[in-house]
Amino acid sequence: MKKALTIAGSDSGGGAGIQADLKTFQELEVFGMSALTAVTAQNTLGVHAVYPMTAEAVAKQMEAIGDDIGADAVKTGMLFNAEIIEAVSEKLKLYQWENVVVDPVMIAKGGASLLKREAISAMKKYLLPLSKVITPNIPEAEVLTGMTIRTFEDKKEAAKRLFELGVKNIVIKGGHDEDASASIDLLFDGKEFYTFTAKRIDTKNTHGTGCTFSAVITAELAKGFSVYEAVLKAKDFIQAAIENQLEIGQGHGPTNHWAYRKKELAKS
Repeated sequence: MKKALTIAGSDSGGGAGIQADLKTFQELEVFGMSALTAVTAQNTLGVHAVYPMTAEAVAKQMEAIGDDIGADAVKTGMLFNAEIIEAVSEKLKLYQWENVVVDPVMIAKGGASLLKREAISAMKKYLLPLSKVITPNIPEAEVLTGMTIRTFEDKKEAAKRLFELGVKNIVIKGGHDEDASASIDLLFDGKEFYTFTAKRIDTKNTHGTGCTFSAVITAELAKGFSVYEAVLKAKDFIQAAIENQLEIGQGHGPTNHWAYRKKELAKS
């Protein structure tokens, strides 16, 4: 049984964060575990309040997993502040976890800030060099690199800059592409560029897409697949999750975490 640990915030609405990660791990037959970084009062209309854990509380949760169960892959989501980022980085090194996927969660779908500004430098200094994969969207990649991303060539340059920060594999997601017809994710492994293209779906129900996408990569790495194979699965999984809408809530609704499994069952 392969095991995956998510270090992230709780979304009371169930569409993103810890809840989305654990649902995704379950769908991909990986045993999911969690270290909670914050509790959010959140629904499809937005984030109404954030209650962060202490850095010590996050570290203790990671110790509980590391000292007993272990993890084949780890992902980080909402880390909120520099103290938590440093604590998480220390434990990742202590347990020598190498399949680390960093989803640099900064802003919620409704615009609420989920990462303090001063924590960005801590992320670049402590966490990114420990990661095997980082999965920023375009606005997050812009913050991390200090550059504006408008074209495909801009994406490639941003990926190179992130690689220079010590990240082994960079996936810059295409959800914010200006191209209205397609979403193109770009993977850079330090040598080669790979693209993953899917038809853009006109919908407001995309809450938790980033969490889910990175959780798929984490689950697949835990199972021993390559980064390329993991990203390919993540692209297919999230496309199915967006296409088969649940229509939950009045705002940005969640994606459908069981859509990929149903699609695969229908083929067989």
